[in-house]
Amino acid sequence: MTRLHDEGPSAPLMRLINGYQVSQAIHVATVLGIPGLLAEGPRTTDELAAATDSTGNALRRLLRALAAIGVFHEEAVDRFSLTPLGDGLRPDAPDSLAGWAAFVGRPHHWEAWGHLLDSVKSGENAFRSLHGVDVWTHRSEHPEERAVFDAAMVALTRPTNASLLEAYDFGGFGMLVDVGGGVGTFLAALLAAYPSLHGILFDQPHVFEGAKEQLRAAGVADRCRIVAGSFFDELPEGADAYLLKSILHDWEDEEAAAILRTCRRAIGPGGTLIVVERVLGPPNQGAKTKFSDLNMLVMPGGRERGLQEFEALFETAGFRLERETPSSSGFSVIAASPARAS
Repeated sequence: MTRLHDEGPSAPLMRLINGYQVSQAIHVATVLGIPGLLAEGPRTTDELAAATDSTGNALRRLLRALAAIGVFHEEAVDRFSLTPLGDGLRPDAPDSLAGWAAFVGRPHHWEAWGHLLDSVKSGENAFRSLHGVDVWTHRSEHPEERAVFDAAMVALTRPTNASLLEAYDFGGFGMLVDVGGGVGTFLAALLAAYPSLHGILFDQPHVFEGAKEQLRAAGVADRCRIVAGSFFDELPEGADAYLLKSILHDWEDEEAAAILRTCRRAIGPGGTLIVVERVLGPPNQGAKTKFSDLNMLVMPGGRERGLQEFEALFETAGFRLERETPSSSGFSVIAASPARAS
């Protein structure tokens, strides 16, 4: 009897519709630590179930589904192994995405996306509507969620570091302030690439321990100070460059302009503002950025922007757009300078 395949004209659309099932299955496998266990070699479902405190039959169903899309490989006699695709979910893999996979399936993230319809109809941020506070306050009140978020940001930052360093020359700066730099993943990469550069990592106090570890591991701790504060209040003054990487998209225009004004008060006449963000592309292109824009709508409450929108935002805060430098990762380095008083 001929086996009928489930491919047809509607198959690509069906894959898109059911995409949430794939992301949640990958999330569960990652949280259970399956990729790390399989990195040691093929294992049976029972062995994996014992190691992860899971039910064998249910775990088998998860593993075979993920094997069908290439994350794992199902071998004879109920054994599974890791594929090159699934290898990227090992926590210790180069450019690992394990942190992001662990984050996107968290209940508070999942629930916010589940209320996308409400946000589209009301224009309001789904997370705040659900929890009564913004996502930043929620994470400060739930340290375990902040830790998962920080790991997710590290997972996203590492693969982009090389592309940004290739695209833009940071060698002309002596001192750079990484504004809202988290645990310092990108700043550590910058300092490692430019031995004459010194840095200040500026963020809230709860990121300090993770930041110290990142900087020590990169061998650049002696060229970096860590300063606590809020980018809505004040920043260390007089640096050559102020870096905002994936910061402005977390905020609507009013708050984003307030952050930029704080930078403007701190920066000297010859300083450079460096904004690293995805830039909205033309119609029918740039799906990653446009879906990130939806994530901003439901989670932090910000937005992705086009280059003209960045230019207008800079002008309100006393900056002049100089140039955009795209990178191979999809992020752009947008440089601006202090505008002269008229």
